[in-house]
Amino acid sequence: MQILDEAVVDRAVALAGRADRVVLGIAGEPGAGKTTLTTALIEALTARRVPVAWLPMDGFHLGDGSLDALGLRAHKGAIETFDGWGYLAALRRVLAEPGHPVYIPGFERTLEQPIAADRVIPPGPALILTEGNYLLDEEEPWSLVREVAAEIWYADVPGELRRDRLVARHVAFGKSRDAAEAWVAQVDEPNAERIRARRMHADLIVPIGA
Repeated sequence: MQILDEAVVDRAVALAGRADRVVLGIAGEPGAGKTTLTTALIEALTARRVPVAWLPMDGFHLGDGSLDALGLRAHKGAIETFDGWGYLAALRRVLAEPGHPVYIPGFERTLEQPIAADRVIPPGPALILTEGNYLLDEEEPWSLVREVAAEIWYADVPGELRRDRLVARHVAFGKSRDAAEAWVAQVDEPNAERIRARRMHADLIVPIGA
């Protein structure tokens, strides 16, 4: 599957040339292919010898203990179930502290839990790719990501394909098909509507096909 055309890669290369550290955000609805787009960019940029690092938003999911305390476990994935301020602080750190490693949390999909210090942004120049659902949201702290990111792109995919991917993902990680379809309808789709409403604010729309 062809994810990127050369013009998209050229644009990322140009962004990387602006400074030693530059943040490029990848937004999109659940199941839109944000990670697919990010990994394709990493491969293309590495082939062009552009230093690149990856800071996914998923590591800033609240753990189940916090979700239970807040009464939000049944809404995991909604905007209020992320540590948005912590995510913003991590983005600011990678720009402000290029001389040493910055450790960031990852997300274990089998456990559906964040893992502390599971990833690292190494010292030195890099285009920092960060992908997540709410990078274009107008609510603080998400609106402040605009102050950190040079650009925010939007991974765009046909709705039916996106929903099919989501159901398949939930089934792959342990839900029954009925439970997966219910979760997509009741949790993922309301989140997708919120994200899609901000689509026009992206600097670039990147179509992700079948």
